[in-house]
Amino acid sequence: MGKITALTRQKRNPDRINVFIDGAFAFGLAEITAAYLRVGQTLSPEEIEKLQGADQVEKAKDVAIRYIEYRPRSVAETRRHLQKKEYPDAVIEQVVERLEAVNLLNDADFARYWVEQRETFKPRSKIAIQQELRQKGIDRTLIDTAVTDVDELAAATQAAEAKARRWGTLPEQQFRQKLGGFLQRRGFGYDIVREVTEALWAEYGTEDSEANDPY
Repeated sequence: MGKITALTRQKRNPDRINVFIDGAFAFGLAEITAAYLRVGQTLSPEEIEKLQGADQVEKAKDVAIRYIEYRPRSVAETRRHLQKKEYPDAVIEQVVERLEAVNLLNDADFARYWVEQRETFKPRSKIAIQQELRQKGIDRTLIDTAVTDVDELAAATQAAEAKARRWGTLPEQQFRQKLGGFLQRRGFGYDIVREVTEALWAEYGTEDSEANDPY
């Protein structure tokens, strides 16, 4: 048993509390974990262990929140991040459950976000997006729902338009090869590649076969 003789706020991190037991520093706690402690209170070894365990969960939660603040994350991404920080599995699961409860982690929302980002900034085929989401640990059912409305023709056209403008002075065969290869690397299938290449050559292509590649 030990008696709390002082509770002081840390200078470097005012959200953490230093706990002194029997006149000596014992451990630090997150303010929320230390909220119910009082000077003069007696703590058993089991209570101390429980407090330190709760503090570890708070630390892991803070790490996860900072990770999520950078951009939305999947549950699997967050788990892997905490594993790299060497938090125990039990702590990680508690953190994930808490963040899911307040909707800071939501794989369905994440999948929709990922598709929207791809459609807006870096269009890819459905297959490519599905592969990316699988790598992020998203359930297949959620993936299928998220990509349902992806318009591959529109996505391929958007992805290729800037390239088509650049390559429009190339000979037709070279234009088609370069643009087709670009779209294939984005995961688009043969039919989409052919249709988009045809349309963009008609819009941006020239008949000047002597023109040099701008690159």
